[in-house]
Amino acid sequence: MSIKIITTGGTFDKVYSDALSEFSIGEPMVEPLLQEAGVHCAYRIDSLLKKDSLDFTDADRQLLATAITQCPEQKVLVIHGTDTMTLSAQQLRNPGDKTVVFTGAMQPARMRNTDAPFNLGFALGVLQCLPAGVYIAMHGQVFTAEHVQKNRQQGRFEPI
Repeated sequence: MSIKIITTGGTFDKVYSDALSEFSIGEPMVEPLLQEAGVHCAYRIDSLLKKDSLDFTDADRQLLATAITQCPEQKVLVIHGTDTMTLSAQQLRNPGDKTVVFTGAMQPARMRNTDAPFNLGFALGVLQCLPAGVYIAMHGQVFTAEHVQKNRQQGRFEPI
């Protein structure tokens, strides 16, 4: 079984630019994190977008949906910004016989105190166990796409 990993940017891949005192989207962090963790399952990475999810357009979401539905893999992991992750997951209403798991991070993967490696490993694990459908996996919890919301004040995802 091969897994398709699609990166879209978001906080997961942000880089702090000290000269500008701001964050920008850098190169995807998935490959180095998977190598560091010793992950050896078959996977293929596609860096589809490098955007903050607040800047996603309907065309971006359609591009993502098309990439997911047209890839040959049955298991798809999407690294996505957390602010609009639920919107993108909900747009992908019918992935057919595919299992699609969205995950991201509240703090950039390049930072010392980040949830990115845990969320990545957790999402990769549950992706291989869940039946076909669209899910969000964050902070040790799995939600169906239509029954989750981000609680910005608490910095977590919650069922609705």
